[in-house]
Amino acid sequence: QVQLVESGGGLVQAGDSLSLSCAASGRTFAVYCMGWFRQAPGREREFVAGISRASTTEYADSVKGRFTISRDNAKNMVYLQMIGLKPEDTAVYYCAGDPQAYSERDRPPRKEPSAYDIWGQGTQVTVSS
Repeated sequence: QVQLVESGGGLVQAGDSLSLSCAASGRTFAVYCMGWFRQAPGREREFVAGISRASTTEYADSVKGRFTISRDNAKNMVYLQMIGLKPEDTAVYYCAGDPQAYSERDRPPRKEPSAYDIWGQGTQVTVSS
């Protein structure tokens, strides 16, 4: 079973950049489609970005052009680079894994939280105006 640990959150000002990391334990990391989700107080958890086994990426419309997801299977890491941060990006950010069959490796990441089997504990990102 893969376990996920996020890091890199913090307090920044609007317009700043921040990079989140997700470290995965376990030897089966490469079979997972990985996603970043976020949840603000009083709101549902929402999809931010995802990257498939074959590195096909998908982004929420609200972050396109500002956020970039990447993965390094050799290091069991997933990253989320965020630029041009806005106060509405404030949330707890979660890393999640969706086991993906080899035949589906190019499939775009799914956006439903229920599709993801494993989750990290989250890291807080706060953007002040």
